Amino acid sequence: MDKELQQVVRDAEIGQRFVDKLVQVWRRNGEERWVLVHLEVQSYEETNFGQRMYVYHYRLFDRHNRSIASLAVLGDDRPTWKPNQFSDELWGCEVKFKFPIVKLLEYSQ
Repeated sequence: MDKELQQVVRDAEIGQRFVDKLVQVWRRNGEERWVLVHLEVQSYEETNFGQRMYVYHYRLFDRHNRSIASLAVLGDDRPTWKPNQFSDELWGCEVKFKFPIVKLLEYSQ
């Protein structure tokens, strides 16, 4: 579904965007329901990475009205850079988005 992700990315208006992968998968527990998996591979530190993950996530949800698993693979060389969330709050209105990451440096051995 890379073309779908490219459209979502094209629609985004904040900063530079790079497309990774968006796939449609079916669950193995017998449910007739499909989910989207958004996989982002990041090879350098980016200040607003968590925000970008959130933007892709909510735009995909808005477009498809389906569950989305947003996952990040971090391939940078900085051990302490581990962005795994985005949050925003204004006047009691709060958004908190957390996503799992895999830090490749942790598997170097």
